[in-house]
Amino acid sequence: MKKLIVIMCAAFVLLFSSCKDDRETVKVYNWGDYIAPGVIDKFEEETGMRVIYEMFETNEDMYTKIKNSNNSYDVIIPSDYMIERMIAEDMLAEIDMSAITNYANIDEEYKKLSFDPENKFSVPYTWGTVGILYNKTMVSEAPDSWGALWDEQYKNNIIMMNSQRDAIGITLKYLGYSLNELNPKALGAAKQKLIDQSPLVLTWVVDEVKDKMIGGEAALALVYAGDAVYCKGYNEDLEYVIPKEGSNIFFDSMCIPANCENKSGAEKFINFMCREDIAAENAEYIGYSSPSTPARELMGDAGKDPTAYPDIKKYNLEIFSSLGDKTKIYDELWTEIKTSMGM
Repeated sequence: MKKLIVIMCAAFVLLFSSCKDDRETVKVYNWGDYIAPGVIDKFEEETGMRVIYEMFETNEDMYTKIKNSNNSYDVIIPSDYMIERMIAEDMLAEIDMSAITNYANIDEEYKKLSFDPENKFSVPYTWGTVGILYNKTMVSEAPDSWGALWDEQYKNNIIMMNSQRDAIGITLKYLGYSLNELNPKALGAAKQKLIDQSPLVLTWVVDEVKDKMIGGEAALALVYAGDAVYCKGYNEDLEYVIPKEGSNIFFDSMCIPANCENKSGAEKFINFMCREDIAAENAEYIGYSSPSTPARELMGDAGKDPTAYPDIKKYNLEIFSSLGDKTKIYDELWTEIKTSMGM
């Protein structure tokens, strides 16, 4: 019997080895809920390649994993300020733009941006704003200021974003400062403002905000516009506003880490994602704004949604800048804030 078991195990190992997937691999690291179902399957079917797909919740999580571990990815999708930081630290490879033929679909408005002015290291994936998603049946009046997130009448009905730059940034805007403020007095005021807000907050989350707002678990939430679009599609009582004090306009772009193992495969994946039908499919599913003009045309009314495509000239919007070696100031501030709130 023992010999039979050994023979069966050996046969299983041999069978498993013969079925081993030896396709060319592209390893992708993206935000949670940030690609339409079926898109990866289409890429695999069309190219014969295999995609290994992993997700992160914040830019800082992604950066730390790549910086401090042996993990290697071929495509990552960070935000503007993190791209700027990674370029400065030689963490990104230059992209062969001749291989990205669908780059022609990207509107000129979303090229030569401050974090990659020569378009060497990034290809735009989505863009959007940060604002307040509110439930019209649970607020006394439509909010127009960040102050709504500090309104005591909404105690235990406010959801905040568990993201360092976003939480500190909107607080700075509320107080009349820049998103990229480094003045100790301003940062100290923002820190105290967030600590003072703590008793009013129901929870601090990132991706979980969508289910909670769709389910009517809170009156107000700090969200990305793309999440607001998604939520509004499932709950007609929800609406989105960019507060009058101003906010962040962000750009998430596809990049190739310097230590990638399959650069040509990465460029094929990026080019595929820029194809108008794929860009439209992604934008319609995740709700975030597409920088692709032909993709928006394919989307019809969804490509004109004012939540996803606001008139950005009407608002005081800023792009987050990399803080360089000053990042540690925000890291320490965020740690102090979370410690004070018992997070």
